[in-house]
Amino acid sequence: MINHVGTRNIETKRLILRKFTMDDAQNIFDNWANDAQVTKYLQWKPHQNIDVTKSILNDWIKSYERLDCYNWAIVYKENMQAIGSISLVDFSDLHKWCEAGYCLSRNYWNSGIMTEALKAVIDFCFTKIGFNRVQAFHHAENQASGRVMLKSGMIYEGRLRQYRANTRGEFVDCDMYAILRDDYLNRDNS
Repeated sequence: MINHVGTRNIETKRLILRKFTMDDAQNIFDNWANDAQVTKYLQWKPHQNIDVTKSILNDWIKSYERLDCYNWAIVYKENMQAIGSISLVDFSDLHKWCEAGYCLSRNYWNSGIMTEALKAVIDFCFTKIGFNRVQAFHHAENQASGRVMLKSGMIYEGRLRQYRANTRGEFVDCDMYAILRDDYLNRDNS
C-alpha cells in the first residue's frame, strides 16, 4: 500500500534534502535555473530573470500542502546553499511506481552529489512511501545522467525512441532506468 507522507527532510553525509522556501530563489536562479548547460537536456528553458524563478518557486511551495508532493532542494552542507533539485515528477498509486527527476548546479557535476541525492530518494520511496518501482529517464545524449542512475542502483531498461519533445519541439530519444523494491532490498546480498 502506498503511504503518501509528503516532502520530508532527508540527510546524507554531504547533503540535506528539504522543502524549498522563498529564500532559495536567488540560489536557484544563480546555481542552475539560468544556466543553459544545466537545462540543455531538460523539459524547460533557462530562466531569463529571477521573477520567473520566484513564480515557479511559489507554485512549488503551494504544492507542499499535498501529501503526494515530493520536491526537494538539494542543500550542500558545506555552504548550506541550494545547489539543485530532485523530485518525484510522476507516479501511480495503483501500479506502485514513481519517476524521479533532478538537476544540479554545474559547479557540482562529477562530484557524486547527484548520485548521493538519488540514492537517498530511492531509499525514501521504498521505505517511507511503499513504491515497488522507482524509474527515471534521461535524454539519450546525456550519458552523465545515465551514469548517475546506474551508480544509484538502477538498471538500464532500454531506449524509448522519440519519447519526449525538447524545448525546441523536436522529438528526442530517452533512455530508461529503474530499480525494483526487490532489487533494492537484495542489493547487499549479491
